[in-house]
Amino acid sequence: MLILMRAQATRPEIDAVLDHVRQHGYQPIELPGAERLAIGVLGSNPIGVRDHVVGLPGVVDAIPVSKPYKQVGREWQPERTVVDVSGVRFGGTEFSVIAGPCAVEDEAQLTSTARAVRAAGAVMLRGGAYKPRTNPYSFRGLGAAGLELLVRAREETGLPVVTEVLTPADVELVADRADMLQVGTRNAQNFSLLEAVGQAGRPVMLKRGLSNTVEEWLLSAEYVVSQGNRDVVLCERGVRTFETATRNTLDLSAVPLVRSLSHLPIVVDPSHATGHRHLVAPMSLAALASGADGLMVEVHPNPDEALSDGPQSLTFEQFGELMDELRRVAEALHRSLS
Repeated sequence: MLILMRAQATRPEIDAVLDHVRQHGYQPIELPGAERLAIGVLGSNPIGVRDHVVGLPGVVDAIPVSKPYKQVGREWQPERTVVDVSGVRFGGTEFSVIAGPCAVEDEAQLTSTARAVRAAGAVMLRGGAYKPRTNPYSFRGLGAAGLELLVRAREETGLPVVTEVLTPADVELVADRADMLQVGTRNAQNFSLLEAVGQAGRPVMLKRGLSNTVEEWLLSAEYVVSQGNRDVVLCERGVRTFETATRNTLDLSAVPLVRSLSHLPIVVDPSHATGHRHLVAPMSLAALASGADGLMVEVHPNPDEALSDGPQSLTFEQFGELMDELRRVAEALHRSLS
């Protein structure tokens, strides 16, 4: 529920409403707006407190929030959220590209990739230190050593780093090294992890689960935001369907749909979505045209020898060509790359 306060409501009137909500067992959250303050009410069936607050001084009305995801929905906050990750902004007017290897393999591989993607125009570096793999015998990352290599690459190139965290126990270590924490598709409904990253004090990249509906995805974001962290960027990376010609089915319709339902920024990962490098560029251009706030693209110095996801990784040359195409399409759409 949202309690709408008068534009001229005084601080004592606002505090009285907050106290009243707490006394009835609900959690109030102040939501300053351009014209007036609103107070969000969280808890089970908060509509029950409506009759108790509508007559209080300074209150205009109390209206229900129909969606199950409260804080990430447009009903709660009509204005779009802009998430700042060490100077890189998602949710504004610019289109931001994140690029790097699927997995951190060694210093030479990571450093050369970081230099190449920065030169081509990427503004953030991705790289997995911890890798959740379906096959337990596949390469599962360098762990803490991989995090240190990401730190060195950031120091050399100036690119902020996003990397995946797998368990609540790893959140503190990863948050100390990375600029942004990624929750991958396999953990999209790991609610303990979502709460932990929500408490970590870092922006969060939340990928859509393999078979998540949009509502389930937004409810996962709600878990993060409910812990006080509003810096969440959603990532559409394809969903599992009957189709086997691609790794997943990229749901680009989710981009404008999510923008209509939520104020959170949304980016697209065409690499994991398609599984084929020749499909990454066309899906990247389509993501830009659909209104996405950015991309996350896998790039490797020698994809055929990559320890993880080589078939979907671009070479340095291919990534450079993609960035040139993105600039031309962005100009036609009256947008710009950050």
